[in-house]
Amino acid sequence: MPEAASSPAQDALRASSAAADRPAAITVDGVSKTFRLPRQLYSTFKERALHPLRSREIDELRALDDVSITIPRGEFFGIVGRNGSGKSTLLKCLAGIYDADHGSIFVEGKLSPFIELGVGFNPDMTARENVLVNAVLLGLSRREARRRFDDIIAFAELEEFLDLKLKNYSSGMHVRLAFAVATQVDADVLLIDEVLAVGDAAFQRKCFDQFHRLKAAGRTIVLVTHDMKSVERFCDRAMLLERGKVIDIGEPQHIARAYNEINYGRLVHDTSDLRYGDHASAEVVDAWFERTLGERVDRVEQGDPLTLCMEVRFHAAVEEPIFGLTVRNQVGHSIFATRTDYRGIPSGSYATGDVIVVRVALECWLAPSEYQLTPWVGRTGATVEVLDLREDLKLLTVEGTGNSGGVVDAPHRWDIERR
Repeated sequence: MPEAASSPAQDALRASSAAADRPAAITVDGVSKTFRLPRQLYSTFKERALHPLRSREIDELRALDDVSITIPRGEFFGIVGRNGSGKSTLLKCLAGIYDADHGSIFVEGKLSPFIELGVGFNPDMTARENVLVNAVLLGLSRREARRRFDDIIAFAELEEFLDLKLKNYSSGMHVRLAFAVATQVDADVLLIDEVLAVGDAAFQRKCFDQFHRLKAAGRTIVLVTHDMKSVERFCDRAMLLERGKVIDIGEPQHIARAYNEINYGRLVHDTSDLRYGDHASAEVVDAWFERTLGERVDRVEQGDPLTLCMEVRFHAAVEEPIFGLTVRNQVGHSIFATRTDYRGIPSGSYATGDVIVVRVALECWLAPSEYQLTPWVGRTGATVEVLDLREDLKLLTVEGTGNSGGVVDAPHRWDIERR
């Protein structure tokens, strides 16, 4: 009799047990870090003479508070949290840039940090000179650095700018060069901060491919990021920090949800209705699937037309709200996502009491399985404010026999030509 399929929770438990059997690459034990910040900064001797006591007033910022974590060899580990939560401070302590005030840190093997844009680079030196110097500083011999030079430059795609001084590089070019060097030095442990967000989309995809190769090669990677999709896509485990304290450590999907709870607030009505935002200005009333206009369904065949729908009620005036819809599979991976602001779709203006239906039409080429629909409405400002998000609100079953092993069985054409 064939074995029953395991659940994601069982898979996560087995992965955690396997990780526990591997030797530790990084051990952080009770680490705390406090910065002392003067309340008044002086730029002249006169100011210091007139206010001699003010210079003694010091504020303390507790960046890390008793942080402990063990990361086994070969693990891709994520660190997430809001701005000011202590993520980058922890990474700098791991890299040896900061000394911890209390606790201990142990890193096994050669370490390659990619933490701050331009750190370790001399702006008055050319790219050629910076690559060779930094490769040596990260552990390569001079001969090996010269041997790998062409591969580093080719990955960064900066062949035309080799003899240009770095002070004339754009931030994106800095990222390309720094990432290329950091990932070509055969380090056992890589520390990656979210400076990758500066790179363009094509280079980010190239970096993600490199992540896959490094992970397959058994490297230990620590990634600091605000991008929960990257956490779910790459990480074996993740840690959530808030105000320097460890809130939780666990499976990436669980940590991503906890991160959203801290950012957007959480209202739990029952175990099947996770809700974010206060829905005071706008409320997602309902969501459903349609096969034809007005025909609600919870089952469709592969290839059928499919429309994702949600009903939104406004409790206050909102100009150009953002409407979003996400479809996730049984293990919580986002298979399809769309939002009006990314697509440049005018969303309109609404007054108190307005009720609207939002529809997104497509053909259903999802693999046979079950999928959940997450609808949300927000508004833009300095950042996107989620007004109401109802996670996994509606279930859809896709039926069919066309399952090639992928999550999407998209229409495509084969062409085989004999030479």
